[in-house]
Amino acid sequence: MAFAALKVLQGAGCDFADVYLEETLAGRVKMEAGRVDQLTQGGEFGAGLRLVRGEQTVFASTNDVSPAGLSAAARALVSAAGPGKISPETKGLSFFRSHLPGIELPGTVTWPERIQAAREAEAAARAAGAHIRQVTVFLGWNQQHIGIARSDGAWCEDARAQVVLWVNAVAGQGEKLQTGFESSGGSQGWETIREHGAVSTGRLAGERAQRLLTARPAPAGRGCVVLAAEAGGTMIHEAVGHALEADLVQKELSPYGNQLGQKVASPLISVADDATLAGWRGSFGCDDEGTPAQCTLLIDQGILKGFLHDRLTARQGGVSPTGNGRRQSYAHRPIPRMTNTMILPGREDAQAVIRSVPHGLYVVRMGGGQVNTVNGDFVFEINEAYLIENGVVTEPVLGTTMIGNAAEVLQSIDHVASDFGRGLGTCGKDGQGVPVADAQPTLRIPEITIGG
Repeated sequence: MAFAALKVLQGAGCDFADVYLEETLAGRVKMEAGRVDQLTQGGEFGAGLRLVRGEQTVFASTNDVSPAGLSAAARALVSAAGPGKISPETKGLSFFRSHLPGIELPGTVTWPERIQAAREAEAAARAAGAHIRQVTVFLGWNQQHIGIARSDGAWCEDARAQVVLWVNAVAGQGEKLQTGFESSGGSQGWETIREHGAVSTGRLAGERAQRLLTARPAPAGRGCVVLAAEAGGTMIHEAVGHALEADLVQKELSPYGNQLGQKVASPLISVADDATLAGWRGSFGCDDEGTPAQCTLLIDQGILKGFLHDRLTARQGGVSPTGNGRRQSYAHRPIPRMTNTMILPGREDAQAVIRSVPHGLYVVRMGGGQVNTVNGDFVFEINEAYLIENGVVTEPVLGTTMIGNAAEVLQSIDHVASDFGRGLGTCGKDGQGVPVADAQPTLRIPEITIGG
């Protein structure tokens, strides 16, 4: 039925067309104040149709995936696009199919077991300290099966599963309140909860909140910062990764547009985006345009090597797509997006990096912030940090931000450790959210502005 609708699109004349089919099952358990606040699970089936002609892209979606429904959506799309003369070149049929490995599908887990996992996380957070006042637990899961019919003759399928656990703990002492957050999960089945444990996620969130109650205000000014591996790569994702997405580059909304082959970072820095990593939150078998997952080296020892492309930006740039055409759902058109973005590990010992700092800040958890992708300026909140005094991590500090410019920071990094930590999240862009991960080793920024 997808190819029948695709034939209608091709008959209108186009450079490229595709029909994207998606079936999802998603659910959640939310606990608030010791009680189950939400229990939901539901499914959806729909299709997104796209026609590309020159600079024109026309997109439509429907939740009627019957042959008649898809045909009607295709005819409506053709009507909106108007008459055309260009016919796509069909290269012959090709097939790509990716199956889930032997995982425990989260949609098959019983409700009592899901609720028990949330309760265990909540109890562990509360047991972390006497000052824990409030705990919120969110346990979510998703199963997705997609199929893509393309005008070049390709049919691509991918089966995916996601499980995530977020725990937010609030500790209080008098009028002083501090929050600790921890997450776990990824592109995995329910075994990630069994193996890694809801208890450890809850405990870490509670311990973090409890620990920050003793924090004092952070110093302000210029200083040395060591970003811990467990900071998870937030800076590289927000301050650099988005600026390497090809749609922003081609719209001249990135400082890296004319710097291919040039030095954009310290020789110690290599950056990659890799959707092939088993179990990582941003991984898949193929992207939402049917391009197989791959690892894309973006910066190699300080030299800019490439950008993240979907099929449209790759066509415009005269390069191959990198498997970064992603969409939130069938109701959204694909755009270039990161998957698992990381600074690759170096060769130094992480403790040696810390010992190299007479006075500075050791950042363990980054928060939200603002980034100007045009020039790379950023401001990031720091959720958890500690003083470094004479090469030793000492007392916690709070209420601080990190202010800088991505290009300047990348050029200045002078120590990169061999350890590796990652974080997970949902990345927003153009009104769409997609699952991602980011990662980095421990690294040193010799001087940056710290806001108190």
